[in-house]
Amino acid sequence: MTVLALEIDHLNAWYGESHVLHGINLSVKKGEVVCLLGRNGAGRSTTLRSILGLVGNRTGSIKVNGQEVIGMPTYQVAQLGIGYCPEERGIFTSLSCEQNLMLPPKVGDGVAMSVEEIYQMFPNLYERRSSPGGKLSGGEQQMLAIARILRTGASLLLLDEITEGLAPVIVQKLTEVVRTLKERGFTVILVEQNFRFASKLADRNYVIEHGQVVKTVEKHELEASQEELKTLLGV
Repeated sequence: MTVLALEIDHLNAWYGESHVLHGINLSVKKGEVVCLLGRNGAGRSTTLRSILGLVGNRTGSIKVNGQEVIGMPTYQVAQLGIGYCPEERGIFTSLSCEQNLMLPPKVGDGVAMSVEEIYQMFPNLYERRSSPGGKLSGGEQQMLAIARILRTGASLLLLDEITEGLAPVIVQKLTEVVRTLKERGFTVILVEQNFRFASKLADRNYVIEHGQVVKTVEKHELEASQEELKTLLGV
């Protein structure tokens, strides 16, 4: 039997009194790219945050590589080999690009990418290696945020809105990066507004609305589901 990289079952989550997720069910096999689609406020980012325990109360089940993580503190969940790239990127703006890459701790059993490998994947970061994080362009900051989690050895990557507000040329670069990561055996979960970006990459799309999965679309069903997805996503 295949052990799933991630299995979420009847997940409910709250921020204080606010009940945000209402019974989310989804699964991700090792080596898959899965996308969570939906409108702003649908609960996609909260789903990622719930995996790591970055919300208030949670009920239901979240299993990472077969291990239940509800009830675990965030640092222990991360140690199971999870890399999280939040929407706000979270880089150290006063440190140089290269200093940012030297900081991440080791998580999980995976092999962390070397700084040299990172520079091969992101030539822009090599060129800007001495620049403070705060002086990088939005696209370069996004590349650095992704590069930092690749330095940890994490094998399950949670990427939240990585294309938001970026120029098409940078989005194209990030498409190549996600493809390369999939080829290398990483498991990737994308939260995306950019349907065109996501649809090129995802093995499966989960559409989330009002804190619930309302539709699951496999890659081979994408073409036939275009109109329904546009209606659901308001695009």
